[in-house]
Amino acid sequence: MTKLVHLVKRFATSLDRRDLSQIEIDSARAVLTPHEFELWSQMSLSDKKHSLTVHKRFSDLMPNAEIAAVRASLLHDVGKTKSNLGVLSRVVATILGSKGKRFSQYHDHEALGAQMLREIGSEETTCQLVAGSISDDDSSLAKYIAALRSADDI
Repeated sequence: MTKLVHLVKRFATSLDRRDLSQIEIDSARAVLTPHEFELWSQMSLSDKKHSLTVHKRFSDLMPNAEIAAVRASLLHDVGKTKSNLGVLSRVVATILGSKGKRFSQYHDHEALGAQMLREIGSEETTCQLVAGSISDDDSSLAKYIAALRSADDI
């Protein structure tokens, strides 16, 4: 049920077509590397708004987080750009699952995002957090994964 509520809220907020303010854009630019900001800028308007919300919530949960983790909070959905799906297509992809290339890319956005970030030289910690995968012996990142998931649970 929690996932359904999350998806309904994401759908509702995706209908807000107001542009980002310069302050919001600058807040992302201040955290991200130039290459990461370029990727972030390619995200859809609704994904950028969502990322800023998650970033704020993550920062509230983890005020002393390392910068790589803070960057992951802004970039956690960057892999969704690969699928190039609009709002309604995302709804269909969520209902139908990983059928076809673009729907599969949408469902695999975490791994794709981590790959995109590795290709531009992002810190490995950022990539691992975006992928949502950490090794069992890396408990230092577990707290960031938990906080990121909590911040994303809108």
